[in-house]
Amino acid sequence: MTSRMSALIFTNLNKDNAGDASKIIQKQLEERSWNADILAFRGPISEKPDFSRYDLCISLGGDGTLLYAASFSGPLGIPILPINLGTLGFIAANKMETWDSTFDDWQKGKIAESKRLMLRVQAYRGRTRLFKGIALNDVVVSSEGNARMIRMCLSVNNERFGHYRADGLIVATPTGSTAYNLAAGGPAVHPEIGAFIINPICPFTLASRTLLIPASTLVEISIDETRKTGALLTIDGHDMIGLKVHDSVKLQRYNKPALLVVPSGNVFFSALRTKLGWSGDNDA
Repeated sequence: MTSRMSALIFTNLNKDNAGDASKIIQKQLEERSWNADILAFRGPISEKPDFSRYDLCISLGGDGTLLYAASFSGPLGIPILPINLGTLGFIAANKMETWDSTFDDWQKGKIAESKRLMLRVQAYRGRTRLFKGIALNDVVVSSEGNARMIRMCLSVNNERFGHYRADGLIVATPTGSTAYNLAAGGPAVHPEIGAFIINPICPFTLASRTLLIPASTLVEISIDETRKTGALLTIDGHDMIGLKVHDSVKLQRYNKPALLVVPSGNVFFSALRTKLGWSGDNDA
């Protein structure tokens, strides 16, 4: 007798109707002979859930909920089916009305999981490690104060590239290219391309431009000068670590991709067209 598959419905209660939606999804999964548990939250989860018990995670909320779920399920290789209850939901491509079609196609093997590279993040103060984690979207090293420039040194594969005087530096994955990176003037990159985007935030000189580098690259950012304020390391918008002069942040490709269950077809291009209005010249 084969055991039933299990799913965790990772529910952000800050989204309207999320509680009711999670119960509907639970019922639909049970009708498909799946076990389904609900983990509902409003803020940071104090006790790390045991994701290893599950074959699938369904993130119910928006892109931020998906990023939070990925921090738990990504290292375990557990697929995430993201359902958008928010306003934009660029990465969370499934809708409440149609998620079950995506689920059924995935379970039948009609669609493959979308493999998204993640960043391995480590922060150091001398030889002491301040932080270790992963990022699906982006890592930002910035000034702790508003509109305060800091000076940073960027090294690539242990070779010093140069110095940036700016409000900060964004290192984004292709999945995260349409988030802070795009707002800061960076490019939109197809989510399955193997690359990192390095983008300065409001640089002091116009010669500072966005870099697109191979995902095999080792990136290091060190803090040279902070000018009356500290620096801040932000990972996927939810983990924040204070940095000081001479602290460093090391970034490289994580050894496992995040596995997203999204609708078949050109989801990325459809999202650019419908959510960002990139529809080209209507007169052409």
